[in-house]
Amino acid sequence: MAPIRQPRLQLRQLRPMNAFSALRDFVDALAASSPARLALIVFALVILLFTALLSLPASAASGQVTPLYDAFFTAVSAVCVTGLTVVSTATHWSGFGQVLILIAIQVGGLGILTMASLLALAVNRRLGVRGKLIAQEGMNTGRLGEVGSLLRIVVTTTVAIELILALVMAPRFMILGESPGQALWHAVFYAVSAFNNAGFTPHSDGLVPYDEDLWILVPLMVGVFVGSLGFPVIMVLLQSKLHIRRWNLHTKLTLLVTSILLVGGSILWGAFEWFNTQTIGEMNVADRILHSVFASVMTRSGGFNLVDMSDLDSSTLVITDMLMFAGGGSASTAGGIKVTTLAVIFLAIVAEARGDSDVRAFGRTIAFGAMRVAISVVVLGATLVAVTTVALLAITEETLEPVLFEVISAFATVGLSIGLSEELPPAGKYLLAALMFAGRVGTITLAAALATRQRNTLYHYPEERPIIG
Repeated sequence: MAPIRQPRLQLRQLRPMNAFSALRDFVDALAASSPARLALIVFALVILLFTALLSLPASAASGQVTPLYDAFFTAVSAVCVTGLTVVSTATHWSGFGQVLILIAIQVGGLGILTMASLLALAVNRRLGVRGKLIAQEGMNTGRLGEVGSLLRIVVTTTVAIELILALVMAPRFMILGESPGQALWHAVFYAVSAFNNAGFTPHSDGLVPYDEDLWILVPLMVGVFVGSLGFPVIMVLLQSKLHIRRWNLHTKLTLLVTSILLVGGSILWGAFEWFNTQTIGEMNVADRILHSVFASVMTRSGGFNLVDMSDLDSSTLVITDMLMFAGGGSASTAGGIKVTTLAVIFLAIVAEARGDSDVRAFGRTIAFGAMRVAISVVVLGATLVAVTTVALLAITEETLEPVLFEVISAFATVGLSIGLSEELPPAGKYLLAALMFAGRVGTITLAAALATRQRNTLYHYPEERPIIG
């Protein structure tokens, strides 16, 4: 009987291996055909997993099941590192639920294509050419040989920066009266939320009690700023340090436009709110400047706020809308259309105005394909914002200003809110959740993932230039 039983035992042992092989073949097939589609599937599965976990009674402080639309919205907001909330993070969720949100932020902050490449690495136990192609798609690195080192930099840099931020803030929370365990937990939560540009806060009153505390606000601004630069920029800075000549074009454009938006945003935000007694009008000059700089940093994806957004002047809300839509750096934890997209569009306009045939910057010519992608990102992003705004106006019957603000905040994964999200009906919450997903994935990645096939045309029609402008 032994010779008969042995094959059956071997067959049972091979079944898990067959399932593993099937999963590996599926990942390889998607990686070969469409890395963007693989990333989209992975991201969606992660969101569904956290939705199910947040729906558990153990995730809520009350011990009751959280409604599906609230759990789904929170999962999307956390994984997409947005920060919009429909229930209080501090009071609605239990300790287990808050840990889940923190894990979701960390996983989502790695980036959609980085997650897909890590999945390929976990399944294949090595990062082959296809896995490198997946990572290269989202990391903006020019050579496949850089992908492995960049993945290591992504993980080590993330952990190191978050650890430093937590160690800096934890003593301050203890000085303010929190127990060591509670202070460490809040410091870790803020560190992860800041570096990943998520904007979630573990306190019921947010950062309002610390609105003049540099010990808390400065680390948060540093974490958000560094996280918004993007891992490709961080890698270049680590490798070349302050040798500007060794920086590539992407790094130079990212740092230049980020600095311009940071300074310009601070000046404009402070100018419009300087005499607003509901926000910073009654503060001293130093605190007004601090609030202006903090707001400029956070409006481009950080999501933390020191004042009630509904008290802002209408002009300030428009400036905030513009900064949110611009966003941060490519392949970063920030959202928006990205600063390099803005730079390429501006340089193309300048070249056209000067009559130049090429678009140039820092001694380099920008490829025509990059300009086409930049235009597509802006147009698709504006279209998503417009369509969602019209839909929410029909659903809620609210005025344009708060709806547009909430929609841009969701698309740019910023998380600033006038309070509209928590008042939306379930249909509105699902709509905003879909917009957060599209904004975090990226319009081009989303379009590539939804495309039925890649088109390679072997012919060209005769050229003809229509009248433009």
